[in-house]
Amino acid sequence: MKPKEVIPIAADHAGFELKKKMIAELAGLGYEPQDLGANSCDPEDDYPDYAHPLAKEIADGVAKRGILLCGSGVGVDIVANRYHGVRAALAWEPEIAELSRRHNDSNVLVIPARFMSTDKAVDTMKKWLSTGFEGGRHQRRVAKIDEGSAPSR
Repeated sequence: MKPKEVIPIAADHAGFELKKKMIAELAGLGYEPQDLGANSCDPEDDYPDYAHPLAKEIADGVAKRGILLCGSGVGVDIVANRYHGVRAALAWEPEIAELSRRHNDSNVLVIPARFMSTDKAVDTMKKWLSTGFEGGRHQRRVAKIDEGSAPSR
């Protein structure tokens, strides 16, 4: 039997409630969600405190891919993309998530929790999880992204 893929997932207060629902969906799909926080809905928390540990896990190869949530998605996306080998993609539609996998080999899905319904977020996550990287001409482009990224922290 193939071991379950571990998917780290993290959110600040703005994504806290949606994160709980996404964790349940991940488990139902046969993945092993790893909750990296937040552990409560504290409006005083700071999104970098959750984005850094997740991005580090991806950069260090501890996990193959992960999911981040915050209000707009922009903050955690910026943090995650500072890590070498992390290609975080902010997706608000399933088609955007699909293209981020096919063309950019995204390994972190970023969900803007304040701008998506639960159903749309789950559909976007499912599309992202089920889509592979096309390679070909896109491989050359992804290599150029990785050549210019900063080393892991």
